[in-house]
Amino acid sequence: MHTQAPGFWDDQKSAEKQMKKIKDLKRWVDGYKEVKAAADELQLSFDFFKEEAVSEAEVDAAYDHAISVIEKLELQNMLRKEEDKMGAVLKIVAGAGGTEAQDWGDMLMRMYLRWCEAKGYKTEIANLLEGDEAGIKSVTIKVEGDYAYGYLKSENGVHRLVRVSPFNAQGKRMTSFTSVFVVPLVDDSIEIEINPAGLSWDTFRSSGAGGQNVNKVESGVRLHYKFHNVLTDQDDEIVIENTETRDQPKNKENALRLLKSQLYEIELEKRRAETAKIEAGKKKIEWGSQIRSYVFDDRRVKDHRTDYQTSNVQAVMDGDLDDFIKAYLMEFGGAD
Repeated sequence: MHTQAPGFWDDQKSAEKQMKKIKDLKRWVDGYKEVKAAADELQLSFDFFKEEAVSEAEVDAAYDHAISVIEKLELQNMLRKEEDKMGAVLKIVAGAGGTEAQDWGDMLMRMYLRWCEAKGYKTEIANLLEGDEAGIKSVTIKVEGDYAYGYLKSENGVHRLVRVSPFNAQGKRMTSFTSVFVVPLVDDSIEIEINPAGLSWDTFRSSGAGGQNVNKVESGVRLHYKFHNVLTDQDDEIVIENTETRDQPKNKENALRLLKSQLYEIELEKRRAETAKIEAGKKKIEWGSQIRSYVFDDRRVKDHRTDYQTSNVQAVMDGDLDDFIKAYLMEFGGAD
């Protein structure tokens, strides 16, 4: 249906769905045009080079550009699932190990916030639990923007830090683990049923960062949702806290959206389990598995799934994750 057709906007939800489809198709058409133009440009450069009209360096530049746009389109092909296009909910939970692990959680939070900023994604901290002395115990971040989940799903798992700890007087090398969980951030176009009978709420007073500006009103909300988990075939409970704003109804609305995101991920997991045909030799990827090591003293960050590594630890900690994400998607993106 054409967007200018009479009655197109009568059903807002249906129209928005259609507009998303159009936008997605346009990305593919634009990507193809970009690759075609780069390939033509390379051919032209090569023809001119044979006639000694351009330099070898100019042909090399045209070749590098063509490879770059082809890889960009290949990467887009690795993000073709329904959920890949969505925003993401990123949760970081510090492992055992006290202050050192909580500091590591804080460093990872900064890393992802810097990555999101560079990508132009909008981030909101839905709930932050600060560490006892330093760092964080856990944080939930909402990431809004096209394909945020598609990229960030590569970060699911346990991240391992090895360094000489500034919190250890003996100057010993210490190892810390922090878990990262990523689920798609659902919008209104995704229908998720919530059984009202399984839902209950608590409210509590929430304070600002570092404990200042303590609210006298109970604006923080805690949602409990009891349901039957189709993955485990057991009765289960999801608990979500939201202290995003000082407005309790708004926090309830945000908590419900986060609940829907988790329920949607469970539905996706069920679909993946039903269609899973694990090819021989493919590395199995599971939640909770150790996916990446950051070894500060040896100046090395290595991904254990793809074997991609870099010695530029500082750049990674400043949010330069694209090469890790790309390596993961190129190897596993087309699976399931």
